[in-house]
Amino acid sequence: VMAPTLGFFPVVTLVVLSGFPAAVSSRRDVLELGDADFDYLATEHETMLVKFYAPWCGHCKKLAPEFEKAASRLKGSVQLAKVDCTTNSETCSRFGVSGYPTLRIFRYGKDSAPYDGPRTAEGIYETMRRQTGPDSMHLKTKDDLKAFVNNHDASIVGTRSRTDSPRLAEFLKAATLLREQFRFAHSTNLQLAEEHGANSECVLLFRPPRLANAFEDSIVIFRDYLTIGSLRRFIRDHIYGLCPHMTIENRDRLRVRDLLTAYYALDYHHNIPGSNYWRNRVMKVASKYVGRGLTFSIANKKDFLLELEEDFGMGTSDGGELPFITIRTRLGHKYTMREEFTRDGASLQRFLEDYFAGRLKRYIKSEPIPEKNSGAVKVVVAESFDQVVNDPDKNVLIQFFSPLCPHCKKLEPVYGELAETLRSDPKIVIAKMNALANDVPLGYDVQGFPTIYFAPVGRKDEPVRYQVRHLSAYPRPEARWTSATVLDEVPNLKS
Repeated sequence: VMAPTLGFFPVVTLVVLSGFPAAVSSRRDVLELGDADFDYLATEHETMLVKFYAPWCGHCKKLAPEFEKAASRLKGSVQLAKVDCTTNSETCSRFGVSGYPTLRIFRYGKDSAPYDGPRTAEGIYETMRRQTGPDSMHLKTKDDLKAFVNNHDASIVGTRSRTDSPRLAEFLKAATLLREQFRFAHSTNLQLAEEHGANSECVLLFRPPRLANAFEDSIVIFRDYLTIGSLRRFIRDHIYGLCPHMTIENRDRLRVRDLLTAYYALDYHHNIPGSNYWRNRVMKVASKYVGRGLTFSIANKKDFLLELEEDFGMGTSDGGELPFITIRTRLGHKYTMREEFTRDGASLQRFLEDYFAGRLKRYIKSEPIPEKNSGAVKVVVAESFDQVVNDPDKNVLIQFFSPLCPHCKKLEPVYGELAETLRSDPKIVIAKMNALANDVPLGYDVQGFPTIYFAPVGRKDEPVRYQVRHLSAYPRPEARWTSATVLDEVPNLKS
């Protein structure tokens, strides 16, 4: 959520905190800092994650319980803290806070780096746990290496012959920059690399032992000239392998590409063989499509149950032991495999052949197209979005709303007044769409409600986010927002 002068209304999220003592304890584990004591208290902690927030911010309210749970788990190793920017503006301004929530990592009171990791309790815990200790672990023996790579996550190990090697220094710089995402270690014992097929200085990428398989190497060797950029590209291209385990924490990194995911009862903590049973069947088919522009992954169905129901229409009949297969492209197009997954992989291969041949019908979450739509404000659903909003001859103002949002309800009469004012102009359409019940098209970034975009004639592929300047009276901007201000703010709407 951006600062009030930059956006429309924030997401409204109601968070109900448990009344049990554990909830009270977790709140106490988050240190409250302000202008008067930030510098004094922050210097006492080797590593500290600070949340800069505003009490009215919907995303801040959503993050709060996750932040508190993570604080409890990290107690004693990493301190989590928070700063209320509405009452401590000096501190927030000093660290360049312009949106909420902003998370930054501090070391002994000095601003070290922005926090770019997941915002779930588990994700914060795992990311900040890696912030403790050295950026790169120094390995001396074979046992050190064996212990380091025997981990749930992948491991990157750099080997150099001398401690004063310029390339080792470059490797350590990369480790400092990337330690939030990956695990690093280094060694000057070249015999560690020789045992894995490398007879010179190099970087070894060890994939997680639980994901070892017959379709790809478990260790990938980087022998090119080492720079921060070249190492980053190497890790990006090889870290996940043919079919990684997608989690809530790494899903955004995996979804930058077109991605097929097999969802099933995956559990690498208690049932590694059972988890790999279906993964091996996916990989057998996936290995035939390497280089075709589609990546593959597996995931625990329970972790993504709500997403599958809302984004892919997964029903109770899809909840059996067989994998549920989806494809989500980087452009936001979605497909589901409705044929039952067969153990020989034949059904998955047919699904992929249809996908690459362009024979699959996209899955679109949409309410039914309304039979009557004669009101001044036109009701749009996902199935009618192109027809209404992308009409090449109409200037369209489209409001994305949530039926649960009180700001949307307060805006409704004003929006209706605007629609009535402009109703006589055949070139203008005032519309609205329930963003919870319909897929939001690509190009429209809807993070809070209401969000309004203007899709003008000749620029349908470049919709303009409607920004209201009258937010200085926040948190009651709606009191100063009228249909007349819309005409002032969006000149194209004028007849």
